Amino acid sequence: MTDYNRIIRECFWDLNITGEDIQNFLSGSDLRAKTFLFEKILTNSTKLLLDLQLFNKGVLKKIMENYEIKQFNRDYLFRRKNIAEAFFFNKPLEIDELKWQI
Repeated sequence: MTDYNRIIRECFWDLNITGEDIQNFLSGSDLRAKTFLFEKILTNSTKLLLDLQLFNKGVLKKIMENYEIKQFNRDYLFRRKNIAEAFFFNKPLEIDELKWQI
């Protein structure tokens, strides 16, 4: 069961968003709304990988491929996005301190 209250508290503290709004973002066809939800989760969620599982995998891949990391919080967002790409799509992990040492 998805904890929409936690997602709202962590990711939408600055907006008046409901669990139903999040469900509508996810089930709707508006890619901008889905991208908005993705950005909020990427930036603020304490359970990033769990929350990104709410997305359809094909939609998530499209959003991540087109997502441009903004200059603000660049290193932080790069790391979180790279972890998600490695987890969901087996992309190379580019964070040296998280790589396996042989």
